[in-house]
Amino acid sequence: MQEIWLKISALPTGAVDSPLSYLFRVADMLMVDRFRSIRQAEKRDRDWTEINVGAEGGASPEPSAERRIAAAQEATRVLSMLDRLGPRVAAVFRRHRIDGVGQKQIAAEFGVSLSTVESDLRTAYRALSTWKERGDEV
Repeated sequence: MQEIWLKISALPTGAVDSPLSYLFRVADMLMVDRFRSIRQAEKRDRDWTEINVGAEGGASPEPSAERRIAAAQEATRVLSMLDRLGPRVAAVFRRHRIDGVGQKQIAAEFGVSLSTVESDLRTAYRALSTWKERGDEV
């Protein structure tokens, strides 16, 4: 109603043959203008998104720079925590979980028994579990 009043008050004054029809026509034109404006804004936003983000909806397959930095910092803290468990425990964990080497092969490489490798992995897993629960260094 306010927009209709503003529109009518801005028009030149004069006699109107059919005031009710005139009022409805002004209201109709305002609604058409609003519809076109909304449709144009949606098209503009959609086009901008497709150009700048891509058609896949804005989800990048790559993590943001902040997430990469945070992950690298946390990985450094975790590896530092593992190193404090002892050089063999850290090396066994890295060979098994990061390099994907089997436990028997690790035992042969380090010249220890399979149960020693399993014990070292349990130690590392326990420390990682504590790390995860606490959210900081062990």
